[in-house]
Amino acid sequence: MHHPSPAPLRYALVGTGSRARMYAEAITGPHARVAELAAWTDTNPGRLDVHERWLRAAGAPAPVRFAPGEVADAVRRHAIDRVVVTTPDATHADVVEAALEGGADAIVEKPLTTSESGVRRIADAVRRTGRRVTVTFNYRYAPRNAALKEVIASGEIGDVTSVHFEWLLDTAHGADYFRRWHRDKETSGGLLVHKSSHHFDLVNWWLDDTPVRVFASGGLRFYGSEAAARRGSGPRPERGTTDSPLRDAFSLDLRQDPLHKALYLDQEHFDGYRRDRDVFDPGITIEDNLSLVVDYASGASMAYSLNAHAPWEGYTVGVNGTRGRAELTVVERGSVTTDDTGHVITDPSARPDLVTGDDRRPVSERLTVQRHFESAREVPVPEGEGGHGGGDAVLLRDLFAGAAGPPEWRDPLGRAASWQDGVRSVVVGLAGNRSLETGAAVRTDELDLGPAALPGTAGRTARREGQAIQR
Repeated sequence: MHHPSPAPLRYALVGTGSRARMYAEAITGPHARVAELAAWTDTNPGRLDVHERWLRAAGAPAPVRFAPGEVADAVRRHAIDRVVVTTPDATHADVVEAALEGGADAIVEKPLTTSESGVRRIADAVRRTGRRVTVTFNYRYAPRNAALKEVIASGEIGDVTSVHFEWLLDTAHGADYFRRWHRDKETSGGLLVHKSSHHFDLVNWWLDDTPVRVFASGGLRFYGSEAAARRGSGPRPERGTTDSPLRDAFSLDLRQDPLHKALYLDQEHFDGYRRDRDVFDPGITIEDNLSLVVDYASGASMAYSLNAHAPWEGYTVGVNGTRGRAELTVVERGSVTTDDTGHVITDPSARPDLVTGDDRRPVSERLTVQRHFESAREVPVPEGEGGHGGGDAVLLRDLFAGAAGPPEWRDPLGRAASWQDGVRSVVVGLAGNRSLETGAAVRTDELDLGPAALPGTAGRTARREGQAIQR
């Protein structure tokens, strides 16, 4: 007996910057059988125009438009099942709450939100409506990170006692956070919230644990006008898209990148937003060097560092256990070099296919495990294809086709992230920002998150080797 396929789920897209293109292409392309892009909105109508031209060129119909402040009404009016949120971070709570109140589930780019009040609002909306919120932590889906998860979960290195995690952003990708809206901490939460939420989620997921205390140190030590003045820097161009002789390798010329030109430079007349501001401007309020100590409910701890002006990009993770150690080393770009026009790919993890090689520090990934009193062994890592270590394509399949997929798509690693996973991640950044302000360690249960927003800490006594840790 033939059973008809279920009707495709109807999606709305809120925010149509560069990240939104990945979702729009996935819904209208490989997952069009199970998903339909029915409606969208943006505060800048020019960006909607650009995305609409892309869709029409691909033979896909254009979604209907609605006003940015009418998310809940649009969900009801257009029978939307799920809302994809790719707006600036500080607006996530507004959009997620409206989507849930309208009767849709929400899929939100990391971070979940940038504030304690945002966590409370999302948690309250979930409880009131019973709707689902998914956070798109694509790095969980990268084969190398999944391989480390499998090593830890197998018990091969025993119970985890500590983690050392260093993330390097280079002078193309790292600098880019200081050109755009992310440079304003009120909008992005700073790199501890916007960028590091990826990294904190990985550790929470690897360890299956919840952070309970955070101490942070850091500052704006390379970018910004004051740091530049201390190094004797002279006059700077106001923006990268200029023919000024003051342009240098830190200047981003939007005219050299068709995507950036179409979405941002050509649309400035609508809202005045500049995507190419000078990274050594005054008024930058986020940090570029950060170090944290994080304690977990199990008794494990993490030493974490983030540098946003390194000469190469990648990360190293060391996981120490009672039976041994696992080490993951990833080089996403070995050096920052420009082409004849001065153009460089800003985010090597998103477009690895366009990253040029470096013979002395080649793009690579290596996972090594060594148990006590044994030789080290290298763990094979399946090759990933596409952005973010091969994570994007698998994430999109999970988001849009997972429920309708074959049994082999079922994920024993639990990579799909709920809103509570989003909370576990963002609280490290929120507590870290408070620690930067006060100079003191901050317990995550001191944050005003509302009842039961951070499961896994209440009623648990953290212990290491049978001895309670002071929290």
